[in-house]
Amino acid sequence: MTSIAAGTAAPDSAEFVLRDFGGGPFGIYVHVPFCATRCGYCDFNTYTAGELGSSASPQSWMDALRGELSTAAEVFGELPSPQPRVSTIFVGGGTPSLLGGDGLAGVLDAVRANFTLAADAEVTTESNPESTSPRFFERLRDAGFTRVSLGMQSAAEHVLRVLDRTHTPGRAVEAAREARAAGFDHVNLDLIYGTPGESDADLDASLDAVLAAGVDHVSAYSLIVEDGTALARRVRRGELPAPDDDVLAARYERIDARLAAAGLTWYEVSNWAATDSARCRHNLGYWDGGDWLGAGPGAHSHLGGVRWWNVKHPSRYADRVREGLPAAGWEALTAAEQHTERVMLTARLRTGLPLAELDESERRSADRVIADGLAVRCADRLILTDRGRLLADAVVRTLLT
Repeated sequence: MTSIAAGTAAPDSAEFVLRDFGGGPFGIYVHVPFCATRCGYCDFNTYTAGELGSSASPQSWMDALRGELSTAAEVFGELPSPQPRVSTIFVGGGTPSLLGGDGLAGVLDAVRANFTLAADAEVTTESNPESTSPRFFERLRDAGFTRVSLGMQSAAEHVLRVLDRTHTPGRAVEAAREARAAGFDHVNLDLIYGTPGESDADLDASLDAVLAAGVDHVSAYSLIVEDGTALARRVRRGELPAPDDDVLAARYERIDARLAAAGLTWYEVSNWAATDSARCRHNLGYWDGGDWLGAGPGAHSHLGGVRWWNVKHPSRYADRVREGLPAAGWEALTAAEQHTERVMLTARLRTGLPLAELDESERRSADRVIADGLAVRCADRLILTDRGRLLADAVVRTLLT
């Protein structure tokens, strides 16, 4: 087997990598590292054309992606059990829609060439509204994509300016309608709330726009000022105020109330869906402790209790693919680490955390969380209350300490 991280101590057999692989739902994440411009709040592994220069291009990235997927398939081929069928594919970034419909169809073709998709596989791509069109969505449907996630963030122009977003306020709604017209049953809009200068009226206008778009899924995230970003530098210089926790809590409650009234129910703290089938199965795989292969620069993988992550820069990534799998490092999670992650992620789900997952000390902590009104016991599960969702991180800390 090709070592996971060339030049570092690494597992040397497929059995080690997949020693605990249970054969359950298996996803593939593909990272597209390209963006037209860099948003001020973003700390993802992305690059503009000016930052890359001539060191990498969409074509060199695509060639390397095909190589990585081919090598990964060879690793699976060493296992005595059949290669797992792919339940979900998620193409993220970055801005995958910059590849165009044909480019994204090529990504899906590269996955299909090396892995077998389940008959009901969910296939999602993220898209920037400005780099989409009716023909773009039609091409995606023809290629086999089943779900689209559009970055809206806000309907207020001045809020988009603070975030350094380049799309016009109404374009996200238009794009969502175009996707539905092209035959997509499942369309998501992303919102960011708590941006400096955003008012309650601005948030209401964004929610009005989301509901008018007729989407069946909404993700809403509070603005986080990440170290090293342009937004962090502006906050540090005093040009912008830092997001206020009380304001963020009030905005979350406002979002939840509006979406619930419109028939979208939360199923993870930051995600709402109109029906069970509208839930993002790929992300549920992460939250439920599933297995996935991450392909592309900086992508992370988790298989059989082993996690590894690829080198970040696209040109270095392409170089490493020629040597084998392009990982920068790996770690085999201990039982305690896996337990911590299960509690952290599962507690955020509407289905709740199985109490059987907790040891005696943690169950006593769960009793305190219930007494504080942050969760309820429902049959054999611990489920966050509305107030508990606002303090989900604190609930997890209480359970684990």
